[in-house]
Amino acid sequence: MEIFWNTIAQYNEGTWQAQFIITLAGIALTLLLYRKPTLWVKRSMKIYMVFLNGWISTVYYLMYCGTRNYHHILAIFWGVIALIWLWDLFADYTPFERNPRYKMLVGVLYAMPFLYPLLSWARGMEFPMMTTTVMPCSVAAFTIGLLLAFSRKVNLLVILFLCHWALIAFSKVYIYKIPEDLLLASATVPAIYLFFKNYFDQNLHKETKPGARFMNWFLILVCIIVGILLSITLLQELAR
Repeated sequence: MEIFWNTIAQYNEGTWQAQFIITLAGIALTLLLYRKPTLWVKRSMKIYMVFLNGWISTVYYLMYCGTRNYHHILAIFWGVIALIWLWDLFADYTPFERNPRYKMLVGVLYAMPFLYPLLSWARGMEFPMMTTTVMPCSVAAFTIGLLLAFSRKVNLLVILFLCHWALIAFSKVYIYKIPEDLLLASATVPAIYLFFKNYFDQNLHKETKPGARFMNWFLILVCIIVGILLSITLLQELAR
């Protein structure tokens, strides 16, 4: 646990200015996506998501978390999400079409990256040894909220990976003493239901390639594989 918090402190000390700029860029692009959802804005958001997930993979895990014995696995995990967004940028699979049905849950998810540092401060943590807005769980909360707000058609692989990450946060609460992660894990449970409900409502009775039922089993299989890999990672950390 000491190594975990020390790496967070080093990361925040070395990148707080960059984190501030990244956070402002995310806020600006999100506002543009709501107010002026042009093709350029949508592509810019996807480029931002490639950068944001790539940042977590390379800067957070590879550069600052090198002393954690599982950092390479998690760097690959977030790198894969960055590659999925890169593919989406060219394939244009996610059109960012507004879905206003889930405003309350979306608002909670948007607020979480800012609630993380506030809750860390409230329980006696001080900068730089505290959670901030550009860390894995904060990025996961923001991304899930963004895709739920524009959930008429989304890339379910991104959702699958991020929801796994969020549910694993339940274990981190006890391993690293981070009660803040209960926020992400709890809010993700209804989000998972809503994403998959939307998908199957739209596609179950349609002729799609691949079919909705096939995608259902495919996503379950990927879900199991990712869950096993992340569980092994956590068990290795517990065994230290």
